[in-house]
Amino acid sequence: MVHEVLHPRNWKATPGYSNGIAATGRMVFTGGMIGWNGQQEFETDDFAGQVRLALQSVVAVLAEAGARPEHLVRLTWYVTDKREYLAALKDIGQAYKEIVGRHYPAMALVQVVALVEDRAKVEIEATAVIPA
Repeated sequence: MVHEVLHPRNWKATPGYSNGIAATGRMVFTGGMIGWNGQQEFETDDFAGQVRLALQSVVAVLAEAGARPEHLVRLTWYVTDKREYLAALKDIGQAYKEIVGRHYPAMALVQVVALVEDRAKVEIEATAVIPA
């Protein structure tokens, strides 16, 4: 493991995220990545499809700094409809594992009224730390 997962011993296990991560090294921050391609074109209105594209964008930006998905320490997800998110969890989990792997940084998910791009259903911000 690249970073230290912080989880109090007497707490229930978390499914698909960490409560905290301790890391030392070069920090990398992404802007909010939405579910469109590198040409800023939406390919789908499917929720899980947009998550897939947003995660691919996160990984692409991290790669520009020499970071990999296992360097992620935090993800913040903004969704326009938590019910749509929950209904798509199986497909979201599959996309996540294919793109990020089985690395689960600290995460937060917030439902928002809207995102700047009208077709966007999800926006993901990431923080990574490349070990020194």
